[in-house]
Amino acid sequence: MTATEETKSLDFIRQIVTDDVNSGKNDGAVVTRFPPEPNGYLHIGHAMSLWLNFGIGHDFKGHTNLRFDDTNPIKEEQEYIDAIKDDVRWLGFEWKEPEHYASDNFQQLYDWAIKLIRDGKAYIDDQTADEIRETRGTLTAPGTESPFRGRPVEENIDLFERMKQGEFPDGSRVLRAKIDMTSPNMNLRDPVMYRILHATHHRTGDAWCVYPTYDWAHGQTDYIEGITHSICTLEFEIHRPLYDWYLDQLDIAADQIRPRQIEFARLNLNYTIMSKRKLLQLVKDGHVDGWDDPRMPTISGMRRRGYPAEALRNLCDKAGVAKRERVNDIALLEHSVREVLNKTSPRFMAVLDPLKVTISNWPEGEVDQLDAVNNPEDDSAGTRQVPFTKTIYIERSDFMEEPPGKFRRLAPGREVRLRWAYFITCTDVLKDDQGEVVEVLCTYDPETRGGDAPDGRKVKGTIHWVSVDHALEAELRLYDRLFLVENPGKPPPDAGTDDFLSNLNPDSLTTVKAKLEPSLGEAKPGDQVQFERVGYFCVDTKDSAPGQLVFNRTVPLRDAWAKLQKKG
Repeated sequence: MTATEETKSLDFIRQIVTDDVNSGKNDGAVVTRFPPEPNGYLHIGHAMSLWLNFGIGHDFKGHTNLRFDDTNPIKEEQEYIDAIKDDVRWLGFEWKEPEHYASDNFQQLYDWAIKLIRDGKAYIDDQTADEIRETRGTLTAPGTESPFRGRPVEENIDLFERMKQGEFPDGSRVLRAKIDMTSPNMNLRDPVMYRILHATHHRTGDAWCVYPTYDWAHGQTDYIEGITHSICTLEFEIHRPLYDWYLDQLDIAADQIRPRQIEFARLNLNYTIMSKRKLLQLVKDGHVDGWDDPRMPTISGMRRRGYPAEALRNLCDKAGVAKRERVNDIALLEHSVREVLNKTSPRFMAVLDPLKVTISNWPEGEVDQLDAVNNPEDDSAGTRQVPFTKTIYIERSDFMEEPPGKFRRLAPGREVRLRWAYFITCTDVLKDDQGEVVEVLCTYDPETRGGDAPDGRKVKGTIHWVSVDHALEAELRLYDRLFLVENPGKPPPDAGTDDFLSNLNPDSLTTVKAKLEPSLGEAKPGDQVQFERVGYFCVDTKDSAPGQLVFNRTVPLRDAWAKLQKKG
């Protein structure tokens, strides 16, 4: 995007960036960053931040840094760093190498903290965390100054150095900025800059036992990296005055890049939880099969479920960039997934609840290889051959002995079309001792090969099928929404608990043994397909193996939940 492009359709953040470029600010440079904490996996809410930061870096011919905010060694793991990098790349984004870490700047941040102490703008506080919290005040009452606020500069420097050397236990002292305990913005009431943590860091080992808070590291690291636009979610809006106050202490020259924080509304979806703490609880308590469980709102979970990266990017584009919090319907995400998969997924036939059908007038032992279109939305996808034999499987729900008036599938005396094959007519039904239908007898019309009748007669229904002699067996995992209510973090008044786990959907996973057409024997982990009349599925990347196929349902063909809500 150039400074002269028409901007009337820009979102408000791109408009701000465009105005900065047009004014010559930062010599027209645009550098953004994506700064995740490596204490969990990325989720769908992060997709909007990725799309926005990397999109702006690309649109304005700048670049985007991937920076890990690794300032809390207690919760951070290399597993999370590796997973985050995989997710960012899978979504189609590339950062300017190498990736950055807040820990790259621990020494510089420490030196700047010393500067604030020397300038009389920071001090060591011996109060406990509870005491600091109690004296911070409220939204309507000012805070109370710490009894250690007036400590001499040299004593503060000495104590801070001894904190760094590991002389004091965790929680015994902190470094606080000296700003204003009466400020209406509670973030300016002498915020904590450093705390003592005797913990091994994943990159710096045991070199440090004092670690900066996010607020102290955030803006300063943006400045070190030359970030021009620090794009954050709305919860950081009230932190912006502190972000700017800290930058003010660095004496940034007029010809140097000073980062600017801009906030936007995060991407929220109903029936979904975004809290890393709660997602971690789901994993640790065994409610899901890890961070990449296909029911999880994590990027890795959605990838395993078969959501295309393009669909997630399209969702962000459709949802748009907003200044105020709002909740998007999860149906918008599922619609985006269907839009992409409809164009790209090859079609196959799978029977989830098999009922045997015998074609009485079909020659014994004969196999007819029928041509089937792989994707009617893509002519280049070509065709495949599907074997047709004397006995086939159909869905049990596609047959009824006494069908209601609007039932258009197979019934005694009724003719239907078999997808890509022949017209068949039900002539008889076989039952077991309990009266359950175990087999249907039919005849076929040899003149209808390929599904059309030469005499022009029409049938009301077309059903899918699989040859009994050639069918593959596979495990199909039918995933549904993980939570039963739109806001799972807020249980209903009569729930008797405020535990979000009370809203878990007990039927979020159903497993069936299905019969598949034989061409799926070559399916590989990650392959995405549409089972006709059933839904979109993906070969599981974790549990599927040669001779042991496992498919995850990505999405149904239609929004089943919307239908249920209308009926309700």
